[in-house]
Amino acid sequence: MNVTRALITGASAGLGSEFARQLASRGKDLILVARRVAAMEELARELINDYDVVVDVIQADLSLPDAVANLYEEVVSRGLQVDYLINNAGASGPDLLRDRDWPAHRRYVELMMTSVTGLCHYFIPAMCERGFGRVLNVASVAGRITVPGDYSYGPTKAYLIAFSKALSVSLRSSGVQVLALCPGFTHTDFHASKTLSKMKASTPAFIWYSADTVVREGLAALEKGKAVHTSGSLYRFLVPILQTPLSSWVMARIGVQRNY
Repeated sequence: MNVTRALITGASAGLGSEFARQLASRGKDLILVARRVAAMEELARELINDYDVVVDVIQADLSLPDAVANLYEEVVSRGLQVDYLINNAGASGPDLLRDRDWPAHRRYVELMMTSVTGLCHYFIPAMCERGFGRVLNVASVAGRITVPGDYSYGPTKAYLIAFSKALSVSLRSSGVQVLALCPGFTHTDFHASKTLSKMKASTPAFIWYSADTVVREGLAALEKGKAVHTSGSLYRFLVPILQTPLSSWVMARIGVQRNY
């Protein structure tokens, strides 16, 4: 007998762990996926203790070419089926023009775009057969605007937005709902690096949202059947402005010179 689960990638920290907490609080059993096993096991113990849910932990590095197929095979071998898929794994990425390690760029593309596409390829058809499924792809406000110097992060997120919109439209009558969630600046350990923490310190507090807010809004938008949701009322106001020639001026005023 197959047992349904919510599969969350990048589940060891940040938005991934917050997705795990909020879904567990609703009684959802989970599959946590990330590179850091110890962090996931600690989170699993917390969720089991607090919410009495079942949590599977699977180690995977989604920047590797065979990782998605291996992950799918492991899920099947455990007798699990995925009805919620949260594609959250991601990173800030190398500088396409300055960083001369091409294999690192290929791994980045694998992580940010190919792995998401692959997980949808493997898990969505069974959702369609069952007539129910929820897929949330964590994109970004950076995917909706053009920022000088951002050759990697924003463009990969733009792909996730376009990909999610196409899936959402195509699957509308199948019972499977697909959402691209677009947060702005969010309080997580994503900005813990030296470069990003310096950028965070230079920006005003009002442009930062909590992970709790981002995830709560994202899950609500997913259930409403939205294809794209920009998290945070400030960003819903700013994005149309940032898509005009005023973009650079506005970002400079709030202390953002380069996004990720």
